[in-house]
Amino acid sequence: MQTQPFPGLFRSLRSGGLILLTTLMLAGCAGPNLEDYQGQAPELVPSEFFRGELSARGVVKDYAGQVIRTFDADIVASWDENGVGTLDEVFRFNDGEVQTRIWTLTPDNGSYHASAGDVVEAGTMRWQGNAIHMNYVLRVAYGDGTIDVRMDDWMYLVTPDTLINQTTMSKWGVDVGEVVLVIQKHESGAVPQN
Repeated sequence: MQTQPFPGLFRSLRSGGLILLTTLMLAGCAGPNLEDYQGQAPELVPSEFFRGELSARGVVKDYAGQVIRTFDADIVASWDENGVGTLDEVFRFNDGEVQTRIWTLTPDNGSYHASAGDVVEAGTMRWQGNAIHMNYVLRVAYGDGTIDVRMDDWMYLVTPDTLINQTTMSKWGVDVGEVVLVIQKHESGAVPQN
């Protein structure tokens, strides 16, 4: 028997359907616009920042904003002669779980087509000024199975070697969690010891 990941959601939609639908539609219109970051420094160029060895530390929050997991990650980034990027990521969570993800960033008319093995709806990586935006659907483990979660991913370069990444996770248009992490670029390929 399959369990409902959000059992009260459908009941809420029936009882307050119109109000909730209107709220969700208005919320979908709000939020940052990539063009707002035009001219912001330091300039974030994906093929320059994501090169060599990087590390990350972050938290996973639930729908109420409570931190439910912490993690660190190692990222090895490279680009081939055709401008295709590969981000090889290894995440280590505080509960012992280890996840790997290999992103492929393929040039596409001034942006990148962003795909990975557990990304069931690939995203488009666009950037302007010091910001990057991606929106994609990630398949994640849930109970005995998996669910598909929409990821709205914003990255901000705050120094030439430090990037802050904030990702809102949603299901059926409702925010269900958030991931916040800091990615650090390392000189000479040196990765700090944990």
